[in-house]
Parts: sequence; structure tokens; C-alpha cells
Amino acid sequence: MNDNTDVLVVGTGYLGQEVAKLATRQNAKVYATTRRPERFESLSKSGFHPIQFDWTIPDTYGNLPLSQLSARFRVLVSVSYDPRSPLGRFDSQVGGLRNLLRVLPPDVRLCYISTTGVYHQTDGRWVDETSPTHPDRLGGRVHLQAEQLLHALRPAAAWRILRLAGIYGPGRVPRAADVIAGRPIGSPENGFLNLIHVHDAARAVMAAWRRMADPLAASPVGMQSRLYVVGDDSPVVRGNFYREIAAQCGVAPPKFSPPPSDAPVSQRSRSNKRVWNRKLRRDLLSRLKFPDYRCGLADVLLPRRMS
Repeated sequence: MNDNTDVLVVGTGYLGQEVAKLATRQNAKVYATTRRPERFESLSKSGFHPIQFDWTIPDTYGNLPLSQLSARFRVLVSVSYDPRSPLGRFDSQVGGLRNLLRVLPPDVRLCYISTTGVYHQTDGRWVDETSPTHPDRLGGRVHLQAEQLLHALRPAAAWRILRLAGIYGPGRVPRAADVIAGRPIGSPENGFLNLIHVHDAARAVMAAWRRMADPLAASPVGMQSRLYVVGDDSPVVRGNFYREIAAQCGVAPPKFSPPPSDAPVSQRSRSNKRVWNRKLRRDLLSRLKFPDYRCGLADVLLPRRMS
């Protein structure tokens, strides 16, 4: 089904831009929000309609073109926290979402980007949409609260939550520059990484929107039925991921050094789990273009190897 309904991307960052590109290829009109007016030119060149918007600043809500958007238009919420904000993470992320939901029409199809950071498991077990969530890091806690807010304020509306694994793709491969330069990786070698190529993540958003428009799809009831874990088919041990970068780039295998105990990477590595994407594959994407890190890295690193 080719859906050319208008799209509002709230937070046009790395993933938001990829979703906007896919929607534009379907001849949809895409309105792309950004907090920075200096990005207007690049967004316009990509075929999007740029809008200056910050969901924590009431004065910017008048910039949203709500009256111009088609019926049941599509909304992507993929807002990252701005560390320069005078607001804390909760007030910014949860408060901002609350502000946005107050102005969005009730019949929009909304996709909220959450994170697999909501899972607290540390023993390498598999987790899915039914697994318990008791995040010990602030980012995971805030996203979980935002998920609960969405359900509380719009219990019967059309929305989906995508809990994304670590996004990588062109211009974004974790620690690739260090591996290529031969610098030690300040990260534990063990523990699982859960990853998703940005193109497949964007395809998951498009599929979620389509499913919300499909009259034959079962109408979900409750929170859990609207959740999707979005990761590829092969969670990978952290050291193997970096060794694959080295092998594909023809450089020496990386060496590892323990990070400081209070470093963010050390805190992230304590959450050691494998995300199971069976529901994603069943309902949204029967096939991933990049089902594992090897083919995903080949797609990203090939231009470098050929240059």
C-alpha cells in the first residue's frame, strides 16, 4: 500500500531524516521540525518543509502547520534530549511529549521512538515486548515514563511505540574511527550489542504507519500490543562487532581497555541482554534489508574501502 498522507517529523535527526526521505519517495508532503534555523537550507534541499519547533517552548507551537495537514496525517516523534536545555531530561522529554499531545488531533497516526534502554537485564537473556522493564539509567526511565504517558492520554488512539536498539548506518558506526586508527577501545569486550541499521529502522516506522491504516489489521488494546522491539536478527558480542569493523577495513584487530567506572559506556555495558525481534518480523517487516551487523557494516564501510 502506497501511503502518501502528509507526514510531520517531530525531531528530524538521524532517524527522522531517513524516515522523511522514505516518505518523500512516496510523494508525501513532509514537514520536518528542528530546533535550529540554520538547518532549514539542508532540510529544504532534501525536499522537506522545515519548521522551527521546540516542544518545550510554547511560542513555537504556532509554527506547526496543523491546519494544513491532511486527515489522519502521520506523526513521527523522535526527539533527542538537548543537554544544553535548561530543563532536566524528564521535564524536557516527558513534558514536551505532553505538550505535543495536547495540540495533535486525536485521529493522527503517531509513532513514538523509544529505546531498548528500558530493559534492565544484565545476564545476556533474551528480551521482548513482554519482558519486565526496570531501567536503572535515566534515559531508559524517561522513555518508559513517556510511553506510559502516551497510553494514559490516548488510550484508544492510533499509535505505536518502537523500542529501538542502537542505530548505526552511513556516518554513524560506533567507534569505527578508533578501530581504523588503531586506538584502544575503551569499552568492555564482552556483553551483547543490539543494533539496527537506520534504513531498517525507518522502514519499521513506515510499516507501523501502514499497519495503523490497515482496516484488516487487528485493533490493539492496551499498551503491550502497541509495542515493538526493533533490532536486527543477530545480537553480537561487543568485541566481535569491533573485530568485524577491523576485518572489513583491513586493519589490525582492536585492543580493549577498561573504561572508568563512571563513564557512560561503562554504565551502558552493564545492561547486557539480547532483544528478540519476532513481533517486528511477524507484523511489520518480514525481511530486514540488513539482518545482521556483518552485512550492515559492509553497506556502511564499502564506500570507504573503495575510496
